[in-house]
Amino acid sequence: MKKIIAVGFCLTTILTTLAGALPMSGSARAVIPSEVQQIICVDYRSLKNSDTAMQLKAQVLPENLKDLESALKGIGINPDRDVDQLTFASYRTPKQGVKLIGVASGAFSVKTVLKKMKMKPVKYRDSNLYPMNGGMDMTFLDDNTLLFGDTAAIKGALDARDGYTATLDSKPEIADMIGSVESGTVWSVLDQEGTQNMMRSALGDAGKLADFETVKKRVTGSRYTMNFQSGVNFDLDVVTSDSMTAATLSSLLRAAVLYKKMTATASEKVALDNMTVNSDSSNLQMHFKADDNQFQNLMRSPLFAAVSK
Repeated sequence: MKKIIAVGFCLTTILTTLAGALPMSGSARAVIPSEVQQIICVDYRSLKNSDTAMQLKAQVLPENLKDLESALKGIGINPDRDVDQLTFASYRTPKQGVKLIGVASGAFSVKTVLKKMKMKPVKYRDSNLYPMNGGMDMTFLDDNTLLFGDTAAIKGALDARDGYTATLDSKPEIADMIGSVESGTVWSVLDQEGTQNMMRSALGDAGKLADFETVKKRVTGSRYTMNFQSGVNFDLDVVTSDSMTAATLSSLLRAAVLYKKMTATASEKVALDNMTVNSDSSNLQMHFKADDNQFQNLMRSPLFAAVSK
């Protein structure tokens, strides 16, 4: 997941208002625990209509997310054909570290999928857990929604849905950010700790300045969207506690962009020139826009390769 965020920071910002994009399903939202670290939601219906979007997905999708896609294929679900929406959520646990779940919704049926299940399910309260490829399990949340991940991750998600632990909606600093981005083809929200780490990485040497160490504790989260309707648009908001923090981060990031330009290739300079950084009230805002040719050239650049590792 850091890859997608890092790419966004390098390109610098991504806003979208895509008509017809799917909001996150209620079934998906219900299984996300309150200790959520990051949510990434992909509207596959829109994504597959853009060659640039598909190239970006192939190049920067992290291995753990590729594993989830592969697991779906192992039970006869083709994400590019059968899935309308795929949601990934990572959440922190006290003893097992960060756990990752996937929720797929789309044009697949319970009967078709279960025909490929050669082993009997394991019961977890009222849910049937079936084994998948790669050591993962799956269970149906409804007729067209599938929850999958490792066994511990799934059980933690079902505990949240069934009321044994708190859910996403009990964490307003994350839940409140979703409404402003869920119309995007690709969107994400990230918690405070994850955003602090992302900003430090994005700022590079500028992140070592005393100003960043002073303001980072006042960073509360971040959200981004990507849209591929007319080229590539990327908008990211870093949410802070006050306007002074947002303005300081904006100045630091502009300095980081100027530094990157000194060693950038021609295509990278075009990308950096197409990027704007400012602050609005308590939000640091970054926006990047490029046509398909510009963006595809950027994806072949050393800078893009570095941030998408």
